[in-house]
Amino acid sequence: MYSDIIVWITRFFSYFGAIFIFYGGIRAIAGIISIEILRKPIAYNTIRIDFTSKIVLSLEFFIAADLIKTILEPTVDQVVVLAVIVAIRTVVGYFLDKEAKELTLKDKSQ
Repeated sequence: MYSDIIVWITRFFSYFGAIFIFYGGIRAIAGIISIEILRKPIAYNTIRIDFTSKIVLSLEFFIAADLIKTILEPTVDQVVVLAVIVAIRTVVGYFLDKEAKELTLKDKSQ
């Protein structure tokens, strides 16, 4: 019973993270199409900032799902794998967030 609830919570976080990345990708594609085909005055950096923020938030959901999953499988192997995955996702998230902030500052200065 308890493990089933944890599995469903983990799946929810994982699916929500994937859906959010997909949503961000669709928004980015729509923005690029509006620039290229419809000739709307939208900056590429605005699209990149929006998409990057969606990816960073999604990575947080994936990390939460992995942390919750280790409640079910707290073996040493699982903890090591989790630590590596969380470290990679945290580093990727940090640099994506840093890039988004730099792009935001660049847009404000122009």
